[in-house]
Amino acid sequence: MKTFGGFRSGDEFFYGELRGDEVHRLSEPYWTQVQPTGEILPLANLKIDDVPVAPSKLIAVGLNYADHIAEMKRTEIGAPLIWFKAPSSLAHHGAIEVAFPEHQTEFEVELAVVIGSRTKNVSADDALDHVFGYTIGLDITDRDLQKQEKQFGRCKSFDSYTPIGPFVYADADVRDASIKLWQNGELRQSTRTSRMIHSVAQIISFVSQSLTLLPGDVILTGTPAGVGPIQAGDELEAEIDDWPRLRNTVAIAQDSPTGNAERSLGNTISNTCLRPSSIDISK
Repeated sequence: MKTFGGFRSGDEFFYGELRGDEVHRLSEPYWTQVQPTGEILPLANLKIDDVPVAPSKLIAVGLNYADHIAEMKRTEIGAPLIWFKAPSSLAHHGAIEVAFPEHQTEFEVELAVVIGSRTKNVSADDALDHVFGYTIGLDITDRDLQKQEKQFGRCKSFDSYTPIGPFVYADADVRDASIKLWQNGELRQSTRTSRMIHSVAQIISFVSQSLTLLPGDVILTGTPAGVGPIQAGDELEAEIDDWPRLRNTVAIAQDSPTGNAERSLGNTISNTCLRPSSIDISK
């Protein structure tokens, strides 16, 4: 299983392949071509503080686990339910900044798929040939807006509402991967990808019938039961199999529409860029 990500050395950002404790620098984004420059840098000297992929499209899938359908009091619709999230909602290790603290805003952990080649009208049998790799994603959702507006675009697209990473894994087998999320150290969500109603291959095939997927595009494949509200000060940890965990704190957005008191509270929760020493790459 090969591991890729975005790294920063000083003020310079680049994509690289992680091999043990070393990062092999790439000349271009890995989802277009894995082309090493020959430069090898120690992981300990780098920061992992950026989103590991830059999609032209960020697509989400809903109602893909039966237990989540039940907890949301919805019914299965027979085909993947898809919508777009703004790519500007992507975030990394650091703070999830809640736009409306007075609203019920909830976490959802998901397997994320990174597309590796132009994909249009592919069959489910051929769909996985178009995958570059997989990563961990969160789909943060403002439930108040979701209920009011009856659609999912805005309520899930605020800045920082799609944490993803910290790395992307090529050649990973996710047919029966475990997915877990902890909130303040307590396990809230736990399932296996084999319980999806629509598999990764079926989702890609379905999406490609309507639009063209491009290299680097990301698809979130749905969340299991156990979703719940977040508030300032919460700590979330998401894990798929034994991949390094995606870790996020919760804060109130500094430009929140609420008053100065809420903004002051948000300022007390730091959005720190984690150095690799803060990320247990063995877990």
